[in-house]
Amino acid sequence: METTPIDPEDVPSIDGMPVLGLGTWQNDDPEQCAESVRTALQAGYRHVDTAQGYNNEAAVGDGIAAADVPREEIFLATKVRASNLSYADVIETTERSLEDLGVDSLDLLYVHWPSRAYDPEETLPAFDELRDRELIEHVGVSNFTPEHVDRAREVLDAPIFANQVEMHPLLPQTELLAHAEETGYNLVAYSPLARGTILEDPTIRDIADKHDVSPAAVSLAWLREHDVAAIPKATSETHIRENLGSVRLNLSAEDIAAIDAIDRRDRRIDPDFAPDW
Repeated sequence: METTPIDPEDVPSIDGMPVLGLGTWQNDDPEQCAESVRTALQAGYRHVDTAQGYNNEAAVGDGIAAADVPREEIFLATKVRASNLSYADVIETTERSLEDLGVDSLDLLYVHWPSRAYDPEETLPAFDELRDRELIEHVGVSNFTPEHVDRAREVLDAPIFANQVEMHPLLPQTELLAHAEETGYNLVAYSPLARGTILEDPTIRDIADKHDVSPAAVSLAWLREHDVAAIPKATSETHIRENLGSVRLNLSAEDIAAIDAIDRRDRRIDPDFAPDW
């Protein structure tokens, strides 16, 4: 377990967003969720990610309130549920999210999925309104293809700050990465450990052994080297600290090339699944 304290200022940021955040998907036990958020913030995390569809925004808010960390130091993101993407519902449910989280504004608000009630012409102007009202700082999208992003950019007044997608060494998202670099938005990786599958990959394990770190740290450091933020889910203090310790791992060019050369592909979330998140 990473035991040496990590100064939050030592965690790199991309456009003000810390490259490592705490993911809270499936962290739906209120006490456990609040405690994991509190633990992460006390350990040095300054990026917390949740969603309306996770049904834990109030617990995340409790964890933030319990941590001895000023609100202005925390990069807080949530996502609008796919069934809440009409203009009026975006406004109403985001206001409710703010209330549940116990905050006055969000650093980043995502469209969680381009499905169900999503209609660019109706959904996205509501995000612009929320930004104009200073209830959100940045507009984000999630599970968007390059074509979805291009259409959203045509409708939005605000720039797209980030696209949150599944990404890890077994799903390197090279097309999206190139599109993000060309277009000027950031990628945020969910399931950055491929739900544990990455931990058994021989290349990842060899590099982890060489550096005397966990395979998880290698995957997270690889994402950072590609200027991608990651939000691994963690509930135990051990995993929370181990993941944060990845910011101290500097991969060599040889390490990165070896990981880039992995030809196995393993997508954990079907892009056509489109749940009501």
